[in-house]
Amino acid sequence: MISDEQLDAYRISGEKIRVVRDGLESNDVKGIVLAWDESQVMIRRPNKRIVKLDRNYIYQPFAEPRQEPEDI
Repeated sequence: MISDEQLDAYRISGEKIRVVRDGLESNDVKGIVLAWDESQVMIRRPNKRIVKLDRNYIYQPFAEPRQEPEDI
């Protein structure tokens, strides 16, 4: 699970991130962090839509190479 400190750093910087949900890269969510609570994170996608995602997914900067989830 991603820490509050890391989420806050992404929110303050406005850095574009990638959320890896499963083994398919086409299912990744790209956007910026808006807010979060104990179980979910709100991400604003490039088309201005907001999605709520589980905190247990992999959150990483978009510029870094994609990480593969371990549970595949």
